[in-house]
Amino acid sequence: MVDAAVLWVFIPTFLFVSATPGMCMTLALTLGMSVGVRRTLWMMIGELAGVALVAIAAVAGLAAVMLRYPDAFALFKLVGGLYLAYLGVQLWRSRGRMAIQADGQQDVGRMVLATQGFVTAVANPKGWAFMIALLPPFLNADKPLVPQMAVLLSIIMMTEFGCMLAYASGGKTLRHFLNQSGNIRLMNRIAGTLMLGVGVWLALG
Repeated sequence: MVDAAVLWVFIPTFLFVSATPGMCMTLALTLGMSVGVRRTLWMMIGELAGVALVAIAAVAGLAAVMLRYPDAFALFKLVGGLYLAYLGVQLWRSRGRMAIQADGQQDVGRMVLATQGFVTAVANPKGWAFMIALLPPFLNADKPLVPQMAVLLSIIMMTEFGCMLAYASGGKTLRHFLNQSGNIRLMNRIAGTLMLGVGVWLALG
């Protein structure tokens, strides 16, 4: 198991990193505004799966393979970023399934949302760099690796989920505030700009 002293350092460190605005948190804010918190949960599931994969891969040494083939990783980032940018443009034009409609209805598939979260998490180079830099110092080589990873990964998942939920709730609150004036086009343009920003950030970051 992980020493208590290690946990006292790891928890606030990762909480600070998770709470800092980044690709995934901006995506949660955007989707909370456009599709609501409940449907954004599907994106969070995909994002958490992606974060777990990155954390395990970083510890297992698979990150070295990605560093060995940077062109493949860059292509993956570019495709994911362009897709999110496309959705952002559609939102800005008040078109597409994610656009906020006058009747408040949206028809966004669960797998679409989950895939967005997963791709954003896995294709985020800062996420890889952070996991590679953060996790190894908190692991004790003299103790079994799997129980330690299980504890740290649980903390990561809970922290990440809590922060995304807070961001998505903030997006929903912003939507209600703007909806009072009936300015649906403005809501779509704010959400679209944020989504477009995440896409460009992912593709070029």
